[in-house]
Amino acid sequence: MKIDLTFSQLSYYICSTKIKIMKNLVSILALCLLVIGCKTEEKKAPLEGYLIEGNAPGVFNGIRVYLQSTDERNKSIIRDTAIVMNEKFVFEGKIETPAIWYLTVNSVNGSSPFIIENDYYSVTVDKDKVDNTVIEGPKANASLNAYFSDVRELSNRRTKLLGQFRTTKDASIQEGINEEMVQVNIDKSKIPFMHIEKNKDNVASLIFINNELNSKEADIDKLQEAYSNLDEAIKNSNLGIQTNFRMSQAKQIKAAEGATQIGSMAPQFSAPTPDGTQLSLKDAMGKVTIIDFWAAWCGPCRRENPNVVKVYNKYHSKGLEIIGVSLDGSGRQKDPKDAWIKAIEQDKLTWNQVSNLSYFSDPVARAYNIKSIPATFILDETGKIVAKNLRGNDLEAKIAELLE
Repeated sequence: MKIDLTFSQLSYYICSTKIKIMKNLVSILALCLLVIGCKTEEKKAPLEGYLIEGNAPGVFNGIRVYLQSTDERNKSIIRDTAIVMNEKFVFEGKIETPAIWYLTVNSVNGSSPFIIENDYYSVTVDKDKVDNTVIEGPKANASLNAYFSDVRELSNRRTKLLGQFRTTKDASIQEGINEEMVQVNIDKSKIPFMHIEKNKDNVASLIFINNELNSKEADIDKLQEAYSNLDEAIKNSNLGIQTNFRMSQAKQIKAAEGATQIGSMAPQFSAPTPDGTQLSLKDAMGKVTIIDFWAAWCGPCRRENPNVVKVYNKYHSKGLEIIGVSLDGSGRQKDPKDAWIKAIEQDKLTWNQVSNLSYFSDPVARAYNIKSIPATFILDETGKIVAKNLRGNDLEAKIAELLE
């Protein structure tokens, strides 16, 4: 069949077709934008766990990426592992409380710290130096970056001053540099509290407090004051409650350290004997008293026991008393009390023995700030600590000095 169209009809047909095509393209574009928008919203929506989407330009397939943390002894712990494929990697998981973790990459120098929360993160790895990795995530992360920026600035100041000190022999210039170094140290001590103050409403403040608690020189009173000024929601979070507990423990340890110095009066205590009765320190004291912290599971303690037995047998008649405090109660022991009683019999420990069977959580151990055993405290007849942590010949020599 033959169809004849005039020029005007043909023009109208072409225009109509173009309009329909444009409308379809607009519809498709709008749909795409809607889908993209939905995906973006999904990433921003609260997650049950964490999702870390990583880009690793220039990093070869098969290279491993790690999420690591550190324990109380600063030893690295691998928390999660991902493998780079087509310059991308993904981590998914869930944590109980926010913490500082570190992103590392096999065969690439450095590590990148960030605050891990159950949230979405976008990561772009620097293939030459992981320290330069860009991590985009929750608000706390920006706070952490600001904190490290201030720390780096001070470190650079210190490095510059040390360089100036080494290259001059002028005493007046060196004195001026020393004064500046003192100021750098003062400024460094202020950084954590400055950032805690800036982050009263986010979890970064708790991370900074916990980081300070890892230091032996931590100012517990000042940290507690900073904690008390945080928003209630932050203090009542799981990490907030844990942080408060850690501060209380740290305060007790500081008090115990002061209370058990040589020259201090020994902290009084009372604890159960093997038959279940309570025995107090004051009821077990002699002219000289040894408080001996030990445990059935402790090899060094058991090896030292024969020497303690020898000292006791030699000086008991002259006024020596010993009260053994067992730290049995380790989760690895099937029957801690039975192990404790058998060790007493096997090692012929005929002096007073007490234990709460609570391992290092024993309240007596905490009062004396016991971190390892064997540990001993020697008291005079007034209860004053005159020596501590003596073993072997040193222990016998001190007892002889006090009683002969």
